[in-house]
Amino acid sequence: MASPAGPETGHERRWALLALTSVGAFMTPLDGSIVAVALPKMGPLLHLSFAASLWVQAAYLLSIAILLIPLGRLADQHGRVRFYLGGIVLFTVASLGAALSRNGTALILSRILQGTGGALLSSTSAAIVTSVFPARERGRALGINVMAVYLGLSVGPPLGGFLVDHAGWPWIFLVNLPIGLLVFLRGWWLLPRVQPPPHPASAGRKQGLDLPGAILLACLLLGLLVPLTFASEWGWRSLRVSGCLGLAALAFVAFLTRESRAPMPLVDLDLLRRNRLFAAANLAALLNYMALYAIAILTAAYLQLVLGLPAKVTGWIMLGQPLTQACLSPLAGRLSDRLGSRLLSTTGMGLVALGMALLGAASGSASLVLVVTALAIVGVGMAAFSAPNTSAILGSVDRTQLSVASAFQGTMRVTGQALSVAVLGGIAASHLGPGGWRLLLRAGGSPQAAEAFVRGYRAAMLTGAALALLGLWASSARGAHGPRAES
Repeated sequence: MASPAGPETGHERRWALLALTSVGAFMTPLDGSIVAVALPKMGPLLHLSFAASLWVQAAYLLSIAILLIPLGRLADQHGRVRFYLGGIVLFTVASLGAALSRNGTALILSRILQGTGGALLSSTSAAIVTSVFPARERGRALGINVMAVYLGLSVGPPLGGFLVDHAGWPWIFLVNLPIGLLVFLRGWWLLPRVQPPPHPASAGRKQGLDLPGAILLACLLLGLLVPLTFASEWGWRSLRVSGCLGLAALAFVAFLTRESRAPMPLVDLDLLRRNRLFAAANLAALLNYMALYAIAILTAAYLQLVLGLPAKVTGWIMLGQPLTQACLSPLAGRLSDRLGSRLLSTTGMGLVALGMALLGAASGSASLVLVVTALAIVGVGMAAFSAPNTSAILGSVDRTQLSVASAFQGTMRVTGQALSVAVLGGIAASHLGPGGWRLLLRAGGSPQAAEAFVRGYRAAMLTGAALALLGLWASSARGAHGPRAES
């Protein structure tokens, strides 16, 4: 079996490579979640405006989204482990730059570089795991890799709060330095010194990057994700929002036209046209994140502003969902090796729909038992869905396309997250009137604002449940198999 760097790094090093890539899978979501907790204290110290604070987060996520597929394409051609280690170096150096930032501009630029490193890590991590593990172990290995992602999401908020309170905000970035150094040294030791011959499956394939396609894809994602991120600040009817969405529509048409004619397409459209499993599993992933991502934001607001719980208690309650996902993901991965991915991922989407429907039944005096139970069901469902669905996507493509397939799934994830916040967040704030979230916060949890938010929150959760049911349909309707990555 060939590895990302060649045959000699196959079975005998697969567990070491799994450990190596799981650290990167942990670091990328960690730095997405850890900064959110620190922003309230970072903002005044760095003189950040509200818009600049939004850009600190958006710059990181947008960089990842724009670069995932182009870097995944290059990693497939030039060596996934090398690109992974390059991502570690860039992520670590950018973390140092962020910690040393003394103004908003420097911090945002550092976050862009961090996002570039995160894109390198995200596009190669699962692809490396898939390429070195045989089919009978792939689900188990990807379950561990997915567990690392959820641990990053889980650890970020409490770790960020602890570091900000006891060491200062720069330490949320400085903590990456020793981790990055150790991972790089370990990876450099694993990396073969001699470039191996190309895998036979890549014979005859044209090498290179479709730069016009990459630019059009960047315009598409920027035009879509920027207005979704800033619509609450700009207003949905503003010229900026409509202009960006119009740009996204034009870029989408131009991108499809370019990729259908390009000699070296950035994305092989046949993956979507002729590989039913790949297309349906990615659609299920998009719908899953559209349904799921806003749960944490909206439920945390519900617990604090409606039920009156303190932030510390809310944090512990909200930690249960990602921890459940982290604990059960390896088990789901192992089960998918025995039962197949289709049953588990479809069941998982059904459980997500059930949990969100229960949250949709919440009221202004809802029992905490109901909320905790619903979040636990969502966590179990997400664990059942993620690793098997990832295994299905990466198992459906030729091994020479593993990184670009992983990157495509990552793009669905980021796009789904942005759509979730925009759509479900907009529904949740729809009864609050002008000002939305700011009105609720200024009102200090007044009965009128709380009642209005409860109505919007219930509608948002039921909408999420409907999206999850669509994801269930997509997961169940996919084909049984595609070209095997392990062949």
